Amino acid sequence: MQPKIIVVGSSNTDMVVKLPRLPSKGESIIGGEFVMPAGGKGANQAVAAARLGAHVAFVARLGNDMFGDQALAGFNAEGVNTAFIVRDDTAPSGVALIFVDTNGDNMLAVAPGANARLSPADVDKAEQAIASADALVLQLEIPLETVRHALRVARRHGVRTVLNPAPAQALPADVLALVDVLTPNEHEATLLCGQGKQTIEQAARLLRTMGVGTVVVTLGREGAMIVSAQGEQRVRGFTVKAVDTTAAGDAFTAALACALARGDSLPAAVRFANAVGALTVTTVGAQPSLPTAAEVQAFLASR
Repeated sequence: MQPKIIVVGSSNTDMVVKLPRLPSKGESIIGGEFVMPAGGKGANQAVAAARLGAHVAFVARLGNDMFGDQALAGFNAEGVNTAFIVRDDTAPSGVALIFVDTNGDNMLAVAPGANARLSPADVDKAEQAIASADALVLQLEIPLETVRHALRVARRHGVRTVLNPAPAQALPADVLALVDVLTPNEHEATLLCGQGKQTIEQAARLLRTMGVGTVVVTLGREGAMIVSAQGEQRVRGFTVKAVDTTAAGDAFTAALACALARGDSLPAAVRFANAVGALTVTTVGAQPSLPTAAEVQAFLASR
């Protein structure tokens, strides 16, 4: 079965500098390699799902500029349906400035550009595609009103919704109540609850009382914690040499949506997503690091 995935979200061009360590406030560090791969959380999720074998349509906005041209060409090369991508004449394409240290940790600053103009009306143009999809995937690099509207459209048509709540921000209860599967990391889970210090289990349980169907908290190399109506379970991660953690959360979210859409059980889907996330951190760059279905299959077979 080839899952049908709709991604509504952002597209950026990443400008990445590799550094011996991340700088402190006001500090300049001489770095090494500079690369400029395609990125943006929505675009990462769309490309990740396509490489994993899903039929993917992407709802987004790009500027009418060089970065937009490159992004569109990249999506077409990956087999992503670009029929719902709008070229914006009034705003540039989004860009992200990224520092990556030798441990794979990073710092990011994003200029959203056309991403900030993705509207509910843009989502409405894709309603028929959303209605026939197996899952709708979103993040928070686009206006919250657009995220809310897309979730409502999916709910109206009985389509599973998967939200990666990043970049981290507080979300209103009416948005959380529309989310079937939420994929925060530990920091995002705590911030969403607004309850101060608590365990990830407590944070996830509280998010479920706020209306979220299933919470899957990503724990990096430790794997993930599932909290759902069926109970709580930790799914172990995979030990790899981390080179760049950029896009790991996007890859995990896309993989989880694909696995659930093809009928995997929740624990099996999370294990698959853990593998995809692990492979992603072994290569520099957002979209260049996203693995194919064959690479994931070989990785899992070796473990």
